[in-house]
Amino acid sequence: MRPHHDGSELYVSDPAPTLGHTVTVFVRVPRGTGVSRVHLRWVRDGEPVFTSAVVDRRGPGGDTWWRAELPAHNPVTRYRFLLGTTTGVRWLTAWGLTAYDVPDVTDFRLVTEPGPPSWARDAVIYQIFPDRYGRSSAADLRETPDWALRARWDDPVVPGPDATRVLYGGDLDGIARRLDHVTALGADTIYLTPFFPARSNHRYDAAGFDRVDPLLGGDRALERLAGAARERGVRLIGDLTTNHTGDAHPWFASRPDFYYRNADGSFVSWLDVPTLPKLNWASDDLRREFQGIVRRWLAEPYDLSGWRIDVANMTARFGADDWNHEVAALLRQAVRDARPDGLLIAEHNHDATDDLDRDGWHGTMNYAGFTRPVWCWLRAETVPFDGFLGQPEDLPLLGADSLVATMNAFAAQMSWRSWESSWSLLGSHDTARIRTVVGDADRQHAAAGLLFTLPGTPMVFAGDELGLTGGGNESARAPMPWDQPWDTATLQRYRDLIALRRSSPALRRGGLRWVHADADTLVYLRESVDQGVLVHVRRSAGQPTRLTGLAPDTTLENLYGGAEPLHIGSDGSTVIDGYGPAVQVWALP
Repeated sequence: MRPHHDGSELYVSDPAPTLGHTVTVFVRVPRGTGVSRVHLRWVRDGEPVFTSAVVDRRGPGGDTWWRAELPAHNPVTRYRFLLGTTTGVRWLTAWGLTAYDVPDVTDFRLVTEPGPPSWARDAVIYQIFPDRYGRSSAADLRETPDWALRARWDDPVVPGPDATRVLYGGDLDGIARRLDHVTALGADTIYLTPFFPARSNHRYDAAGFDRVDPLLGGDRALERLAGAARERGVRLIGDLTTNHTGDAHPWFASRPDFYYRNADGSFVSWLDVPTLPKLNWASDDLRREFQGIVRRWLAEPYDLSGWRIDVANMTARFGADDWNHEVAALLRQAVRDARPDGLLIAEHNHDATDDLDRDGWHGTMNYAGFTRPVWCWLRAETVPFDGFLGQPEDLPLLGADSLVATMNAFAAQMSWRSWESSWSLLGSHDTARIRTVVGDADRQHAAAGLLFTLPGTPMVFAGDELGLTGGGNESARAPMPWDQPWDTATLQRYRDLIALRRSSPALRRGGLRWVHADADTLVYLRESVDQGVLVHVRRSAGQPTRLTGLAPDTTLENLYGGAEPLHIGSDGSTVIDGYGPAVQVWALP
């Protein structure tokens, strides 16, 4: 074990202080590391300041806990630790322990802006694509619009130029009828992809933000869904496109709130998709309009609990124009005005770190810092698709050590609270299905083990829990197979892992210490004030794993995956036998 600090409750007395307040921060130093001095370096008004830490206590395992006081002097106060040893000094930053200096961008961060709502830290998100989840009897009575092609529920999804025109007829009353599946799974928050009228089945080409698409049942259907969800203790999160509208939106015909900068004077569109004109956030009218939209749907009778912002990384950015932070802050204020416990999550499919830890997005969909490294560790030998979210070349097959390095690289450049408030996901309506990525149920089990035991808010794309497959975003959007056989073993694994997370303070709110990582094996500790757990995930069978960082007399209580095979070796080390793929979780005393 190495000296450790993170932003969790074990190491920071108040992770969301008021500007000007002082918090206490701790460093945990295992015995045998030779550390005899600890200094806190924090940045005040751009200038580094050093203060000395003092020994606070010694733990039963021989660890020494050092304590220092840290003023929250700026809205974001960066800090790190300098450790003195008999052989020299070491820096401890969010990047890890180094014998050399590293940039301040890897420093720990104390953020004074109001944080995400407390419920979000404990949530399990369930993503629903409305056209493909559940169908009510009323769907049969609705006329097919001129842009659409009707399909029967059990028709296969056919990729191609007409794929976005195909309607299966899922609607909001159909979702309400299937809410018991969500609650039986253990999820407590539903994220709905857009419910506004549009000319596609995905509805990211909004033709208005003032009403619910009649094909989904209209405004009253959303009221009924909200009421049914509320009765079950389930929250709803909406999906809002702030980067563009559809070309059928009345704004596009009547207002100048778009970019017209192409060489021929035509409008700019998202990734050159001609039906998605890009909004120009220089407009004060547009800003006021979106504030009203955000507030309206968070209020009764719809009572949404927050928004996921589509293409948040591109919103209000074009050439020399960059109002992204202003817009994020404006939307967050609108959320706060409507409901102080509202959540605002940004979609970034790559690096979101520059856009977090301000007064805007509470977190991001963590594709870069979670999804991609998990895919690269657990991917099948062959996968029937290329790249990752538009990236050319095949996914590399990497070891667990590379997974740890990737996750650390992204976590080191955001605050702990942004990391744990971001959504961890194995896939979404924009990606291949996790079963197709990893190739079989056992490796999906390993992926789900990471999803529900690592920091971050877990998000499940509806159907993953049933073992659905699909190699691209269209083929991954097949309707839920309610009347067909399910992979009940995978469903039970998801239910059990969600129940484990819900029952464990350490898995919901604990810090993270990496214990061991090699090609096929990953071991880590999650620790909170109330509990510590040891997690072991393997992608395939191999050699036993020997852990030497635990105290010799440590007794572990099995929480998941079977009490065996863990035992004490002849040298006093803790040995985990090498069967796999496997997910195992033990509670520490």
